[in-house]
Amino acid sequence: MANQRQQLEQWTTVVADTGDMEMIAALAPCDATTNPSLLLAAARDSRYQSLLTQARSLAAEMGRGHDLTWCSDAYACLAGQAVLEHVPGLVSTEVDARLSFDTRATVERARRLMALYRELDVDPDRILIKIAATWEGIEAARLLEEEGTRCNLTLVFSLAQALAAAEAGTTLISPFVGRIQDWHVKRGLDIQHIDDDPGVQSVCGIFRTLKARGLETIVMGASFRNADQIRALAGCDRLTISPALLETLAADENPLTQALDAADVEPDEDWTPISEAGFRWAMNQDPMANDLLSDGIRRFAADQVALETLLSEEERAA
Repeated sequence: MANQRQQLEQWTTVVADTGDMEMIAALAPCDATTNPSLLLAAARDSRYQSLLTQARSLAAEMGRGHDLTWCSDAYACLAGQAVLEHVPGLVSTEVDARLSFDTRATVERARRLMALYRELDVDPDRILIKIAATWEGIEAARLLEEEGTRCNLTLVFSLAQALAAAEAGTTLISPFVGRIQDWHVKRGLDIQHIDDDPGVQSVCGIFRTLKARGLETIVMGASFRNADQIRALAGCDRLTISPALLETLAADENPLTQALDAADVEPDEDWTPISEAGFRWAMNQDPMANDLLSDGIRRFAADQVALETLLSEEERAA
């Protein structure tokens, strides 16, 4: 019998959630995602530290060799290029989280990332620009999608974020599962059954609502704490999964049931697009989504600073 990873791939595109190029090569997913935390972990790994030197050289070729933000963007693109050697599909590269509340700066940084990828002769159709799902980030994605740059809206914790991103024409959204579970468990929630997991419930609701409204944005569940969460979302458009959990699924030959199917969703033609005021009010009324979005941005920003520190140390040592 096929293992559960193989069964899952009948309905869902599997994406590797790691910055470890060797692991990506071994796992052979369709796509891969990166973020500042994963890139920082790779930069601290002796196997990939040569990318730091290459990043400074690439930034220098662009006339920005002493600008740490350029160096870190160059590093992200070099890592993305390396990842693409091991996957047939896409890689997501994230904009500096410190720009999450600045639409113009986010657009400009995304254009810089795409320019760096062009300098590396990487096909732009294989890149997703990853942006935090603030209102400003969603507006940046709207502008970038109109220019032909495809985007991945990340740190999605609410239906309001998902709807705003999808209505803006975003190619893909990454609603998180594990962090939602963590938030509720810390506040005393006792999850007895996977169907009661609030993170699973959130992604199921987002998937069904977007499909009902005919919105074409890809839903990619992310941030899993265990394999049961993945099993409960079998049939979601895409799932980005850590190497450890991919291995867990590959070792399990029990039958897997498709949990989500767009064909089963009843169309909803009577809906109104979400406004900026509606988005902000919904976030204000959702302490979990508000807390986790802010926390995720802070974490990614801190890892961005740590990566720039590594690049600075590399430059001094050169």
